[in-house]
Amino acid sequence: MANLLRSPTKVSHLLAIVLNGNKTAVTAVRHCGFIRDWKPGHYPKTQEEREAAAKKYNLIPEDYEPYPEGTGYGDYPNLPPVGQDARDPHEDFDYHYRRRNFGETLNINYEIYTSDRHNPNEELRYPIWAMYAFPISIFLGIYLIGLAGDYWDLRVSYPVKPKQFPKSGITHYTFEPLDN
Repeated sequence: MANLLRSPTKVSHLLAIVLNGNKTAVTAVRHCGFIRDWKPGHYPKTQEEREAAAKKYNLIPEDYEPYPEGTGYGDYPNLPPVGQDARDPHEDFDYHYRRRNFGETLNINYEIYTSDRHNPNEELRYPIWAMYAFPISIFLGIYLIGLAGDYWDLRVSYPVKPKQFPKSGITHYTFEPLDN
Protein backbone atom coordinates (compact mmCIF):
# COMPACT_ATOMS: atom_id res chain seq x y z
CA MET A 1 0.00 0.00 0.00
CA ALA A 2 2.90 2.38 0.76
CA ASN A 3 4.33 1.94 -2.75
CA LEU A 4 0.91 2.62 -4.22
CA LEU A 5 0.55 5.88 -2.29
CA ARG A 6 3.98 7.17 -3.27
CA SER A 7 3.08 7.82 -6.88
CA PRO A 8 0.65 10.71 -7.45
CA THR A 9 -0.70 9.14 -10.65
CA LYS A 10 -1.45 5.91 -8.83
CA VAL A 11 -3.15 7.84 -6.04
CA SER A 12 -5.29 9.78 -8.50
CA HIS A 13 -6.16 6.55 -10.31
CA LEU A 14 -7.05 4.89 -7.00
CA LEU A 15 -9.24 7.83 -5.98
CA ALA A 16 -10.97 7.81 -9.36
CA ILE A 17 -11.74 4.10 -9.01
CA VAL A 18 -13.08 4.56 -5.49
CA LEU A 19 -15.15 7.65 -6.30
CA ASN A 20 -16.39 6.56 -9.75
CA GLY A 21 -17.05 2.93 -8.88
CA ASN A 22 -14.64 1.06 -11.22
CA LYS A 23 -15.31 3.38 -14.16
CA THR A 24 -12.43 4.35 -16.40
CA ALA A 25 -10.57 7.29 -14.92
CA VAL A 26 -9.27 10.01 -17.21
CA THR A 27 -6.21 11.71 -15.82
CA ALA A 28 -4.64 14.84 -17.23
CA VAL A 29 -1.13 14.25 -18.47
CA ARG A 30 0.96 16.87 -20.23
CA HIS A 31 2.16 15.25 -23.45
CA CYS A 32 3.79 17.29 -26.18
CA GLY A 33 5.18 14.43 -28.20
CA PHE A 34 8.32 12.53 -27.48
CA ILE A 35 11.19 14.43 -25.94
CA ARG A 36 13.48 13.15 -28.67
CA ASP A 37 11.45 15.18 -31.18
CA TRP A 38 12.56 18.38 -29.42
CA LYS A 39 16.07 17.32 -28.45
CA PRO A 40 18.83 18.86 -30.58
CA GLY A 41 20.87 16.49 -32.69
CA HIS A 42 24.62 16.16 -32.86
CA TYR A 43 26.77 19.05 -34.04
CA PRO A 44 26.68 19.14 -37.88
CA LYS A 45 30.06 18.32 -39.37
CA THR A 46 29.23 18.03 -43.07
CA GLN A 47 27.36 20.34 -45.42
CA GLU A 48 24.50 17.82 -45.75
CA GLU A 49 24.09 17.67 -41.97
CA ARG A 50 24.02 21.49 -41.83
CA GLU A 51 21.31 21.63 -44.51
CA ALA A 52 19.27 18.96 -42.73
CA ALA A 53 19.55 20.83 -39.42
CA ALA A 54 18.55 24.10 -41.10
CA LYS A 55 15.47 22.40 -42.55
CA LYS A 56 14.68 20.87 -39.15
CA TYR A 57 14.59 24.36 -37.57
CA ASN A 58 12.74 26.05 -40.47
CA LEU A 59 15.75 28.13 -41.53
CA ILE A 60 17.38 28.59 -44.89
CA PRO A 61 20.93 27.13 -45.02
CA GLU A 62 22.47 30.61 -45.38
CA ASP A 63 20.92 31.76 -42.09
CA TYR A 64 21.72 28.59 -40.14
CA GLU A 65 24.68 28.91 -37.76
CA PRO A 66 24.92 26.39 -34.88
CA TYR A 67 26.43 27.10 -31.50
CA PRO A 68 30.14 26.32 -31.23
CA GLU A 69 30.96 22.66 -30.78
CA GLY A 70 31.34 21.64 -27.16
CA THR A 71 28.77 24.07 -25.72
CA GLY A 72 26.22 21.28 -25.30
CA TYR A 73 23.57 22.73 -27.63
CA GLY A 74 24.21 20.32 -30.50
CA ASP A 75 22.74 21.43 -33.82
CA TYR A 76 20.46 24.10 -32.31
CA PRO A 77 20.82 27.38 -34.24
CA ASN A 78 22.60 30.34 -32.68
CA LEU A 79 19.87 32.94 -33.14
CA PRO A 80 20.30 36.61 -32.22
CA PRO A 81 18.61 37.71 -29.00
CA VAL A 82 15.40 39.60 -29.79
CA GLY A 83 13.10 40.66 -26.98
CA GLN A 84 9.34 40.48 -27.33
CA ASP A 85 9.02 44.23 -26.96
CA ALA A 86 11.27 44.71 -30.00
CA ARG A 87 8.91 42.74 -32.25
CA ASP A 88 6.16 44.44 -34.22
CA PRO A 89 3.00 44.60 -32.07
CA HIS A 90 0.80 44.94 -35.18
CA GLU A 91 2.02 41.77 -36.87
CA ASP A 92 -0.49 38.93 -37.09
CA PHE A 93 1.09 36.44 -34.68
CA ASP A 94 -0.38 33.05 -33.85
CA TYR A 95 0.17 33.79 -30.17
CA HIS A 96 -0.28 37.54 -29.69
CA TYR A 97 0.57 37.63 -25.98
CA ARG A 98 4.08 36.25 -26.55
CA ARG A 99 4.44 37.70 -30.08
CA ARG A 100 5.44 34.44 -31.69
CA ASN A 101 4.19 32.04 -34.34
CA PHE A 102 3.58 28.31 -34.24
CA GLY A 103 6.71 26.32 -35.07
CA GLU A 104 8.95 29.37 -34.82
CA THR A 105 12.52 28.60 -33.79
CA LEU A 106 13.35 30.46 -30.60
CA ASN A 107 16.55 31.73 -29.05
CA ILE A 108 18.07 29.30 -26.56
CA ASN A 109 17.42 31.87 -23.80
CA TYR A 110 13.90 32.75 -24.95
CA GLU A 111 12.46 32.83 -21.42
CA ILE A 112 14.86 35.65 -20.51
CA TYR A 113 13.66 37.87 -23.36
CA THR A 114 9.91 37.81 -22.66
CA SER A 115 7.99 41.08 -22.37
CA ASP A 116 8.01 41.07 -18.58
CA ARG A 117 11.78 40.62 -18.37
CA HIS A 118 14.94 41.77 -20.16
CA ASN A 119 14.88 43.36 -23.60
CA PRO A 120 18.36 43.22 -25.22
CA ASN A 121 17.26 45.58 -28.01
CA GLU A 122 16.16 48.38 -25.70
CA GLU A 123 17.82 51.73 -26.23
CA LEU A 124 17.99 53.57 -22.94
CA ARG A 125 16.95 57.21 -22.72
CA TYR A 126 19.97 58.08 -20.56
CA PRO A 127 23.32 56.32 -20.31
CA ILE A 128 23.92 54.03 -17.33
CA TRP A 129 26.49 56.35 -15.76
CA ALA A 130 23.93 59.19 -15.76
CA MET A 131 21.31 56.98 -14.12
CA TYR A 132 23.69 56.28 -11.26
CA ALA A 133 25.14 59.80 -11.09
CA PHE A 134 21.76 61.58 -10.75
CA PRO A 135 20.57 60.07 -7.42
CA ILE A 136 24.11 60.07 -6.02
CA SER A 137 24.50 63.77 -6.86
CA ILE A 138 21.19 64.60 -5.15
CA PHE A 139 22.29 62.72 -2.02
CA LEU A 140 25.71 64.39 -2.01
CA GLY A 141 24.15 67.83 -2.57
CA ILE A 142 21.88 67.50 0.46
CA TYR A 143 24.79 66.16 2.50
CA LEU A 144 27.03 69.11 1.51
CA ILE A 145 24.29 71.61 2.38
CA GLY A 146 24.09 70.02 5.83
CA LEU A 147 27.88 70.18 6.23
CA ALA A 148 27.93 73.85 5.18
CA GLY A 149 25.21 74.61 7.72
CA ASP A 150 27.26 73.01 10.48
CA TYR A 151 30.50 74.66 9.38
CA TRP A 152 29.20 78.24 9.05
CA ASP A 153 26.62 77.81 11.82
CA LEU A 154 23.68 78.52 9.55
CA ARG A 155 20.37 78.48 11.30
CA VAL A 156 17.68 76.57 9.54
CA SER A 157 15.26 76.52 12.48
CA TYR A 158 13.25 79.16 14.34
CA PRO A 159 15.29 81.99 15.88
CA VAL A 160 15.85 81.61 19.61
CA LYS A 161 17.36 84.08 22.12
CA PRO A 162 20.66 83.00 23.61
CA LYS A 163 20.39 81.00 26.79
CA GLN A 164 20.92 83.08 29.96
CA PHE A 165 23.45 81.69 32.37
CA PRO A 166 23.90 83.21 35.88
CA LYS A 167 26.82 85.62 36.25
CA SER A 168 28.04 87.47 39.25
CA GLY A 169 26.75 91.04 39.57
CA ILE A 170 23.70 90.50 37.33
CA THR A 171 20.24 89.95 38.79
CA HIS A 172 18.17 87.77 36.52
CA TYR A 173 15.13 87.54 38.81
CA THR A 174 13.92 88.99 42.06
CA PHE A 175 11.02 88.49 44.40
CA GLU A 176 10.67 92.22 45.12
CA PRO A 177 7.53 93.98 43.86
CA LEU A 178 7.89 96.20 40.86
CA ASP A 179 7.97 99.97 41.42
CA ASN A 180 5.11 101.69 39.69
